[in-house]
Amino acid sequence: MEDGGSANGNMGYRSDSSSGSSIDHNIHAPAPIRPRLPSRKSSGTMIVPRDSTDVGPVIGPDDVRSMSPRRTSEDIETLGKAAREELQKHAKALQDSLVVLFNRIEAVKEEHDKLDNNNKFLQKYIGDLMTTSKITATSSKSKK
Repeated sequence: MEDGGSANGNMGYRSDSSSGSSIDHNIHAPAPIRPRLPSRKSSGTMIVPRDSTDVGPVIGPDDVRSMSPRRTSEDIETLGKAAREELQKHAKALQDSLVVLFNRIEAVKEEHDKLDNNNKFLQKYIGDLMTTSKITATSSKSKK
């Protein structure tokens, strides 16, 4: 502590404890000053009359904002047209696949009906055979 340090061994630094020396109170680092932000226009909403054709601020060709890669109305129209065409192609493909599925369902229904009719025919045929065999079996027993 001969060097003028605080009681906790820090040399000339601020003490966190409540029992700091008088040297601690005199040594303060200057508080950093935050640089001021440049003033700029408000980015609030822009109120434009309904019948006005002037929608946005006029930007000169040398202005940095005019150099940003913004889409022109032609670009937007081209992108919109491409998106609509793609959507129409997708819708057409979905409709075509729906027609294919419908046709397949109809074919399966027809096949099911045909098999069902054949099944009923075979059941009737087997039933008739069983009846005939019972009749012939009983008639042959009665003859003996």
